[in-house]
Amino acid sequence: MSDYRALSLWFDQLPGPLTPREPLPGTTEADVAIVGAGFTGLWTAYYLLAANPTLRVVLLESEIAGFGASGRNGGWCSALYPVGIATLAAEAGRDAAVAQYLAMRASVTEVVRAAAAEGIDADVAVGGTIVLARSATQLQRARAEVAESDDFGLDLQLLDADEARARLAATGVLGASYTPHCAALQPAKLVRGLASAVEARGGVIHERTRVTTIEPRVVYTDHGTVRAPTVVRATEGYTARLAGLRRALAPVYSLIIATEPLPEQVWDQIGLRERETFSDHRHLIIYGQRTADDRLVFGGRGAPYHVGSRIDPTYDRVPPVFDALQRTLVELFPVLHDARITHRWGGPLGIARDWHASVGLDRATGTAWAGGYVGDGVSTTNLAGRTLAELILDRDTELTRLPWVGHRSRRWEPEPLRWLGANAGLRAMSWADNAERRSGRPSRLAGLVNAMMGR
Repeated sequence: MSDYRALSLWFDQLPGPLTPREPLPGTTEADVAIVGAGFTGLWTAYYLLAANPTLRVVLLESEIAGFGASGRNGGWCSALYPVGIATLAAEAGRDAAVAQYLAMRASVTEVVRAAAAEGIDADVAVGGTIVLARSATQLQRARAEVAESDDFGLDLQLLDADEARARLAATGVLGASYTPHCAALQPAKLVRGLASAVEARGGVIHERTRVTTIEPRVVYTDHGTVRAPTVVRATEGYTARLAGLRRALAPVYSLIIATEPLPEQVWDQIGLRERETFSDHRHLIIYGQRTADDRLVFGGRGAPYHVGSRIDPTYDRVPPVFDALQRTLVELFPVLHDARITHRWGGPLGIARDWHASVGLDRATGTAWAGGYVGDGVSTTNLAGRTLAELILDRDTELTRLPWVGHRSRRWEPEPLRWLGANAGLRAMSWADNAERRSGRPSRLAGLVNAMMGR
């Protein structure tokens, strides 16, 4: 790319030039080589160097730090984890599942702490998340989610209609679930600030360096080779571009729009006074936040999966999906009917076949990995970075004993089955939402799709 500011509102707001760092100058050696300079790779480097400043840590990035989902997401630093706690408890046991969820909550706090400690002004506001129920079926799901949370001793709250509207006055609100464990932030400011913090600790970042292949203890790039006892794969939605990993994580696109800064009288009608992040209990995911400069950022799924796990800059912008997002936004908040949309963007995120995020280190090959965040990576990457640092330093800690450590998701099906399944699931969730609006009853189709996807 030549204009990185076009990637997202977040990149467009960054001060100063976005000049790429120098590429890899040729074959070199390191103690730890990290492929990808997004949040996963940068947090890993940050905690490794904090623990041992003498380590030679080299990060390799095909574009610039934060180019992928780290600089293009919706700005939620949440405690959400893609595997439901009941499912995780069935896999790993109740105590392990609760530990995973509590570690996610602690990661939100740690991101906020680390940003402040490094002097990174990322427009952070810890306002929590409100998930609206705008139909009887959505309210039923909200109640079930809160009941499940109560069963595991977690403090998800159920709000009645008045309590929900006091936080977010969307149309048709019947209630909501609410958690305080989320911060709204400006992700590009955070990821770029984190890159500078890693360099200040002695890490080396080579940008415009495309990695083609990862083998045991060696990384091959278009500018040379890096040899290291440990190689970390931190490529998330771009993993499919690496040799032999096309079926490891499916790159699924999420698209986002942003309004112009809105006047205070508009926000008086909408709410979000604490800059809560928000969604609702429909099946096809939507998400939003109020920015520090009073824009409304709103995103969702709906863009198709592309055959062969293809990734292309043209897929970042799908006008019909942007139009659908704007219609949904106005349906939620009619006061935004004439609000100007100033930014439209998107990008791929990584989804494992069983929707299970994971982190691990294969000591036999020296290969470490983390990913599969399903769009909730701003905080999960921090937990991944801290965990990878502990694994690489060969420490036995609470983090290294969490149930996602060492998890191996099965590979996605070969094409065209992968394309058929992914896009059929996407359409099914849209159909399920429409069917629930017509019938007023929960969709059995959504349940079938979730079961098929391993959710």
